[in-house]
Amino acid sequence: MNMQYIEGGICAPKGFQAAGVHCGIRKNKTKKDLALIVSKVPASAAGVYTQNKVQGAPITVTKANLTAQNGYARAIICNSGNANTCNPNGIEIAQKTCALVGETLSLPAESVLVASTGVIGMELSLEPFQTGIPAVVNALSDSGSEDAAHAIMTTDTVKKETAVSFVLDGKTCHIGAIAKGSGMIHPNMATLLCFITTDVAIGPALLQQALKEAVDESLNQVSIDGDTSTNDMALVMANGMAENKEITEAGSAYSQFVQALTAVCVELAKKIAADGEGATKLLCCKVSGAPDVKTARVVAKSVISSSLFKAAMFGADANWGRILCAMGYADAEYDISKTSVALRSPAGRIEVCENAAALPFSEEKAALVLAEKEIHIEINLHQGAASASAWGCDLTYDYVKINGDYRS
Repeated sequence: MNMQYIEGGICAPKGFQAAGVHCGIRKNKTKKDLALIVSKVPASAAGVYTQNKVQGAPITVTKANLTAQNGYARAIICNSGNANTCNPNGIEIAQKTCALVGETLSLPAESVLVASTGVIGMELSLEPFQTGIPAVVNALSDSGSEDAAHAIMTTDTVKKETAVSFVLDGKTCHIGAIAKGSGMIHPNMATLLCFITTDVAIGPALLQQALKEAVDESLNQVSIDGDTSTNDMALVMANGMAENKEITEAGSAYSQFVQALTAVCVELAKKIAADGEGATKLLCCKVSGAPDVKTARVVAKSVISSSLFKAAMFGADANWGRILCAMGYADAEYDISKTSVALRSPAGRIEVCENAAALPFSEEKAALVLAEKEIHIEINLHQGAASASAWGCDLTYDYVKINGDYRS
């Protein structure tokens, strides 16, 4: 597949505009806290959401709006600084936010999807939205992706956006995306917040299927701290303005679309993991030789979720026993006695384990390999052809510092 990474983020696909402004939810007036994404025409839409039993009001309202519009939408509005979760009037605030966007853009309120991120259980007023929504609508532009990406950040230290172009049916198509996420990340649906736009023509049902496939291979394979957020949500809008032949079945065009969508989500997954709260290193774990994909995914995620292993990576300690420990309690059926493990970075590669037993290696070389900012954990189960990857980060002193006074 001929796919290229391009600039433009969520505004790279045809017919999408975006903006980000400060509306007053966050105390720091220099930080944008309200983002808006708008399609010029009705778009197929799909979403995946957190499986936490406690869910933010925006999730409830977004699901209801998608159902009311039969899987179509025109806009996504998102605030940062307040999760609008566990609030007595949370549903009302989310609904009125959609109504304000709809009124300002002359759209049905149900065609607006809503998301929030920030502190849980903090009261949220409608007032910032009443002034902020006209301002963010006025700021909409074809180059507004970066501002929108900044507006959805909380403890993130860098914006997260990407875009690709590819060809379907002789038509150049695009997928763009932004995401936020640095802490409270151990998704089991989508992850944190992720908003995706595309000008590909595809119906809502197949778009939902494609999103699920892409997320399972990418965003669901990220873990920063083992905490599944109450507000996790990934949304995609597809407006068809690339004018490709509409994808109506799971054939070649669908496969190419899923491949591109997955590539976008993997890119964001890596950015999220690298920007984990307090992180100094990106951890990339690939499990190969697995009996099936599910086993590979579960094992890879178990390893990068291990607090003991993450702490060892922070200290550049090749304590590979912690890798096998995490593999051993993973909820998967396989024979661990055939396992081999290697650690790799730009500084080199060391094999530390074969047949689940120790291999001699240089501790000095290992320290150099693990001192790099990107560490690859290569695990081979030697009992099949399936493989999968997961992404995480090291566990540092700063993670505790950041979360010790998060509300302040």
